[in-house]
Amino acid sequence: MLNLANPATRLNDWGITLLRVSLGIMWVAHALLKLWVFTLPGTAQFFVSIGLPGFLAYPVFAAELLGGLALLLGVYTRAVALALVPVMAVAAWVHVPNGWVHTSAGGGWEYPVFLIAASIALGLLGDGAFALKPALSKQGR
Repeated sequence: MLNLANPATRLNDWGITLLRVSLGIMWVAHALLKLWVFTLPGTAQFFVSIGLPGFLAYPVFAAELLGGLALLLGVYTRAVALALVPVMAVAAWVHVPNGWVHTSAGGGWEYPVFLIAASIALGLLGDGAFALKPALSKQGR
């Protein structure tokens, strides 16, 4: 919720909103990459190639897409941001052997780890401005 009383709080709310919206866009883009570029069956095959059950590609896709949309809209921001962390933690684990830079062959781990940090930060910070379903409690913000 946007606090109009204190200019510093307003700036904080806008900063949190920027983080929430940009992170939501990233999660949606990450899901759509699986759908449009790799395809869901291709993503399932990749999951199998790294030792994960192929069927997990579908709930991971759904979590990324729906979670990203929830963040964009500001729906249960804290819970959604934190719930997405394990998804990206597995992605980071998969990319660790490829090195630091995500543009390395097979992708590195810096991008997934940054997204984990951003998701945790958003989980700690909360909704920001213009959230459709703001947190029930604004204490600790």
